[in-house]
Amino acid sequence: MNLVDSSGWLEYFIEGTNASFFAAAIEDSDHLICSSISIFEVFRMVLSNRDENAALSAIAAMQTARVIDIDTGLATMGAKFCVEYGLTPTDALVLATARSLEATLWTQKASFQQIQGVRYITK
Repeated sequence: MNLVDSSGWLEYFIEGTNASFFAAAIEDSDHLICSSISIFEVFRMVLSNRDENAALSAIAAMQTARVIDIDTGLATMGAKFCVEYGLTPTDALVLATARSLEATLWTQKASFQQIQGVRYITK
């Protein structure tokens, strides 16, 4: 299983220099999960930079993956990752989502660079 964080989705949508790195995971929708936190982050970023229609289109594409909602178990695991790795709450929840399903986390956020189970590429 794979989980692409919001930085990866946004890079893929704008066809940035790292888009092909994320395409491998995103285009394999049978093995793709998505955190509801990533949907929040992508919707917010696209809405603030484009418009609501573009934001809705982005999250429609994200929903081709199996979307995982944040529950109590993920919330507590995420809180532990905040402390253990010094991650922001949203990043910790994304990592908790990936770990809960033994998925590889794909990202270009440097805060994940040294964490096991992460496929990282420099932005």
